[in-house]
Amino acid sequence: MHAFINFNGALISADRMIINADNRGFKFGDGLFETIRIVDDTILLADHHFERLISSMKKLQFEVAHFPSAENLSEQILSLCKKNGHHNAARVRLVVFRGDGGLYDTENDLPNYIIQSWALSNKKFELNKNGLMTDVFYDGRKSCDNFSNIKTNNFLIYALASIHAKKNNLNDCMIINSYDRVCESTIANIFCIKDKIIHTPPLSEGCIAGIMRRFLLEKLGRSNFLLKETILSVENIKQADEVFLTNSIFGIRWVKRFGKIDFENTMTSEIFNDVFKD
Repeated sequence: MHAFINFNGALISADRMIINADNRGFKFGDGLFETIRIVDDTILLADHHFERLISSMKKLQFEVAHFPSAENLSEQILSLCKKNGHHNAARVRLVVFRGDGGLYDTENDLPNYIIQSWALSNKKFELNKNGLMTDVFYDGRKSCDNFSNIKTNNFLIYALASIHAKKNNLNDCMIINSYDRVCESTIANIFCIKDKIIHTPPLSEGCIAGIMRRFLLEKLGRSNFLLKETILSVENIKQADEVFLTNSIFGIRWVKRFGKIDFENTMTSEIFNDVFKD
């Protein structure tokens, strides 16, 4: 458990009240967040994270000139992890939000931010031994627009999909977009393998522009694996040979079951070993 958080550059007790009822982040979900993995006082894929963060803040009309530099923000993140005793391996959540105001009368567009940290048990990425049990969440649809690729604080569809997964004894649920195509899961980007070709939905399908997704596209693009950004229907997933999910915290996790369809993880294991080899 974290004893301290960072609020706008200051280390404070994690149980201290820091926003009020007029906060736009609380009232409207007016903000975004990053989830970051720390290992041995190092921010993994730091450049990718900070590039996505600033790009997303600009899209959401924040005054980025008033936000800490990448170097300064890195120091704040690592300082918090050290304060909480999480510097060996940690999960960090950085949330950025606008301040007080109504829908049309925001006080300003200055970015406020909170940094939290939690200890992780393993420094290295490990492929899950037991495959994930998954299905589709049909009660909501992810839009495909200029903001769909951002990790905004408007996370309702993911929250409800995770509740659905828990109630149905699933590890995760697939999110479908406004075209009824699979775009991602509740906390990860999705990849499927068919006839030894790796497929993942393009960003135009509304999925989050995942850091691990970007890393894999770059890494696998320089390997012997064949990878394509492909529109994926629910039926495409059912007909796949293998399915795996990716994010910055767990790296790669393989899917054992999708609905009533079972998968293996032979090629997924090869990909994992190739990408995360020492």
